[in-house]
Amino acid sequence: MARIQILELPTEHHGDDMITPFVLVFDQVQDPEAFTSNMEPFRVLTGAKAVLVSEELVEIPANEVPVDPDGYPLKIRVEGDFDTFREQVQDQIRKAQAEIGTAGLRRSI
Repeated sequence: MARIQILELPTEHHGDDMITPFVLVFDQVQDPEAFTSNMEPFRVLTGAKAVLVSEELVEIPANEVPVDPDGYPLKIRVEGDFDTFREQVQDQIRKAQAEIGTAGLRRSI
């Protein structure tokens, strides 16, 4: 069965915009010639730089999913440091309150 992958290319800078160009990779395609004949409109529609079609399996290391010892996809849980976040928010609130207080004094003088 054919599968699709995305191969990201080095990021391009256009003024202030950063664009990550990519190539669409279709591998394990049974009839690559027939498959490729209709790819140009699809490439333009998706914005891909190119389309690669292969009968063979194409391994893209960046697309590999780490697995646990049983062969299941490895899940990683990331927890935020909310104590530090809370302190940062409280500091910003105090700063805003101080600015509001001094702004009121400036207007009344």
